[in-house]
Amino acid sequence: MVASDVVHVVDDDVDVRKSLGFLLATADFAVRLYESATAFLATEPKEVEGCIVTDVRMPGIDGIEFLRQLKSRGLSVPVIVMTGHADVALAVQAMKEGAADFIEKPFDDQILIDSLRSALNHRSHPIAAHPQSTEIRKNLATLSERERQVLDGLVSGLPNKTIAYDLGISPRTVEIHRANVMSKMGAGSLSHLVRMALIAEPRH
Repeated sequence: MVASDVVHVVDDDVDVRKSLGFLLATADFAVRLYESATAFLATEPKEVEGCIVTDVRMPGIDGIEFLRQLKSRGLSVPVIVMTGHADVALAVQAMKEGAADFIEKPFDDQILIDSLRSALNHRSHPIAAHPQSTEIRKNLATLSERERQVLDGLVSGLPNKTIAYDLGISPRTVEIHRANVMSKMGAGSLSHLVRMALIAEPRH
């Protein structure tokens, strides 16, 4: 356990803050809790040790704006964004704003812990140097043109119906392509798939 393994939990829901605080403390992380992004930024950190876990939807400064504010202050700290199931577009936006990862709620405790450990271990490496980027690009190369179009739609945060309309195919066909893409990419979830696509081709 090193001093830099601090996890800053930023969430407006007191129950979420408490349960995450308890979970992370039992996993041997040092934890600091904040009820809002405003409260965190008010501490005027010149640099931030460790990692931040925040919700994408918060009153005042939301998760996306929080990422922008951290960036504008020159604070390069890994940020893991928690999103609701229907917030894929927001999650994609968070990744484009520099989030290290996003996790869909409700999530398994171990997924968050693994994500935090990974973010802390790769702090010094930019996303382009991600250890899996070569393998991900290799998998991307196996996609058909249509599968690639469906993936691009998903990475843009579009729902199946919109992708179907844009490509002139049925939503059911989009679902089939989407399942094929998930399988070829070895993705366990939509968030995992989007994360891999952004690692392979960071979109700024």
